[in-house]
Amino acid sequence: MKVTGLALVPPPSAADLPKVTPELLASVLARYSRSNEGIHKILEKVDLANPDESIDRILKFVDYGHASIGGLTGGLAIALDDVSMWLAYKVFEIAQMADGQESSTRYITMAATNLPAPEEIGIPADLAPRWTALMARSFAAYNAEYARLDQAAQAEPGLVRLPPNAKPAVVTRLRKNYALDRARYFIPLATRTNVGLVQSSRMWATTVKHLDSLPMPEAQAAAKLIREELIKISPRLMRHSSAEKSYQAQAEQELAESLKLGLARLSTQPLADEVWVKVDRDTPPWLREEQSLAEALKHRANRYGYQGKATRRMRVTFAWNNMAIAELRDLNRHRTGHRCTPLIQAGFYLPPEIAHAGHAALLDEQAALTRELMQRGSPAYVYSLLLGAQTPFEHSTQADKFIYEAELRTGMGAHYRYAEHLSAALREFNRQVPEARDWVIEGTAEPE
Repeated sequence: MKVTGLALVPPPSAADLPKVTPELLASVLARYSRSNEGIHKILEKVDLANPDESIDRILKFVDYGHASIGGLTGGLAIALDDVSMWLAYKVFEIAQMADGQESSTRYITMAATNLPAPEEIGIPADLAPRWTALMARSFAAYNAEYARLDQAAQAEPGLVRLPPNAKPAVVTRLRKNYALDRARYFIPLATRTNVGLVQSSRMWATTVKHLDSLPMPEAQAAAKLIREELIKISPRLMRHSSAEKSYQAQAEQELAESLKLGLARLSTQPLADEVWVKVDRDTPPWLREEQSLAEALKHRANRYGYQGKATRRMRVTFAWNNMAIAELRDLNRHRTGHRCTPLIQAGFYLPPEIAHAGHAALLDEQAALTRELMQRGSPAYVYSLLLGAQTPFEHSTQADKFIYEAELRTGMGAHYRYAEHLSAALREFNRQVPEARDWVIEGTAEPE
């Protein structure tokens, strides 16, 4: 694992603007809120060549808490190389205000060489050989199925949904994507990936504190390395980023719940699709919503258009019983609202093009190792999961955000499984809010 902080510098076009460090920016804006002077008057009292004294003097004067101004630092960029897909998922779950990207499974090396050492992620020493062998078998299954599906798509181009008159390079890319996206369910969640995130010092402090409070050694190691990088950029505002009792207590309770539920539901059989949607349109009696759904939605040119109050005030919670981790990785990155999953294996998804029976021995061994880790109470059970593991997943937000997600994940080029999940949720939403049906655009996800 390697963590790198990226210091942002102004472009040449901004050469005439004041140059401030993240913490100097935060302190100047804090002073700005306690003054009737303009920003230039405040900057005149700041020694830009020696910002530390100015920062301490301003913070002492305005008497702001560190958390209060931590969001004023602007975006601090951190790159995490060679972290597990589990840690990447967890960081996105925690850092709900961050902008970020993670390496796609289409561009990651799929081999046992791209795994952390068992001791790095807390695999018990006596189970390490078994875990290592299982991971190797999982990669072998992935590579074999990818090769088979790619050959099938070459032999029968109609398997791949291609746009009309597609150029040869596009045909090749979509054919490979067809095979990659169907084989990916054998990829171990322990596989290394890269993550880049940008968020304020305040949100970084919360993220690092949360990571440091988790029982997984990888999370604690990441917290330490991220903190060390951010202290170079924002030393004062990252002091309050160590493990804290309330975070630890909740992490312990959530782990216990996952272990109990995981042992009760552990299965390698595919779970039939179920979706649950709850819409809450209640408003206070003194502030009723008068806008129609049509007026809230009909003025948009596409999903990026601004929606009216009728959808922005409407609360929506939607959940699936069987979200494969392969899809969870992406749906978990929708930042608004709250996401919740026990991250267990209640079933195992494989696409129609891959037969469960052909991989029964591998999946039985994978489930047996997961059961053993769970019975021991080990948080490392997450590293025995493959991307085909199906887990319950819930997301609560507002209707405008749900509509955006539904249109995005069923739209042109969306993964076929995203489209199936969001189409099901959208059908249930439309049943409860029928007046939205004419204005929400459900796509066909073609070409994939």
